[in-house]
Amino acid sequence: MDTNVNRRRVLGLGTVAAAGAVLGTTQIAQAAESESDTPAADAAAAARRISQVYARETAKAGGAWSSYVSVADAAGNLVPAVSERADEVVEAYSVNKIAVATAVLDKIDRGLLTLDQRVDVTADIVIKDTDGIFGLDGAYPSSITLGHAMAALLTLSDNTAVRLCGLVVPAAEVNEILRGKGFVHTQVVPVANPNRFFLGKTTPAETHTLLRKLVEGTLLSAKSTEYLLTILRSLSAFTDGVRLGLTSAERLRVATKAGWFNDGRNEAGVMFSADGKPVLTYSLFASGEFAGDPAVTKDDYAATHPALRARTKLGKTMFRSVEKLTATTARTYAAAPYRASNGG
Repeated sequence: MDTNVNRRRVLGLGTVAAAGAVLGTTQIAQAAESESDTPAADAAAAARRISQVYARETAKAGGAWSSYVSVADAAGNLVPAVSERADEVVEAYSVNKIAVATAVLDKIDRGLLTLDQRVDVTADIVIKDTDGIFGLDGAYPSSITLGHAMAALLTLSDNTAVRLCGLVVPAAEVNEILRGKGFVHTQVVPVANPNRFFLGKTTPAETHTLLRKLVEGTLLSAKSTEYLLTILRSLSAFTDGVRLGLTSAERLRVATKAGWFNDGRNEAGVMFSADGKPVLTYSLFASGEFAGDPAVTKDDYAATHPALRARTKLGKTMFRSVEKLTATTARTYAAAPYRASNGG
């Protein structure tokens, strides 16, 4: 992978400047904005458009970005759209919850665990960090299924759910399973308690590969793959970044997981065609000094943060660019239509 994307080159600033002298920079910007909201003719055109919007939006947002984005063509071959420091080892934060879930599901595939087996939620295992739901229960001990813990892990990004997964897959085993699948940088960080760990590091390239192996059916069993993708595509999963500008039906075509802590703002996932084919894979990691008032951005983890604004714009461009594309040879993962309920 070429990990030295030059943002000025990707934007084609020389050409834009020349055109701007004739048409005016405002007209050029409006034309580019309009184009980014229309379907691309093919994977190569989609990749070019995505690379331009990525360069523009990340430059606006500031920070240091490490990313890899690819588009699948009709034959299933991957066309790189963005490759910026893709092999750099970065803090994964909660994006690595996909890797943790992979380790748990790997043991389920081997018959060592089941989704309906129970784990105990004790007072000492609950993290009071304002994320997730377990810290809100107010009554311990309780007992839940491993499936419940996994759903909370991947949708609400509940950090207590990390500890619950650690009860059945200790830190050393998580790392061993991931290394066995070829992920030498996507590793959690063990602590004194063998059943607990920090979420650790990865590279954009490895996270991209993990997601590609998932949708190709080579990471987990077919049943576990469907289970994992169903959770990541649910409307309860993260919506403040790549999926923010999409409708409910469109969000169901995007499997995503975000991760945030300190100055890091990360997100990775897969977009699917209307017929359920995985057509775009993204791995976006950003940290450092972002645009705006540092006193505000430092503790802002919402859609108002510059990095999330960039991901929202990029997410809409990515989706619109590949909206009419498909990869005929890829596996199909059709999303169930959203059905609202009013209780009862």
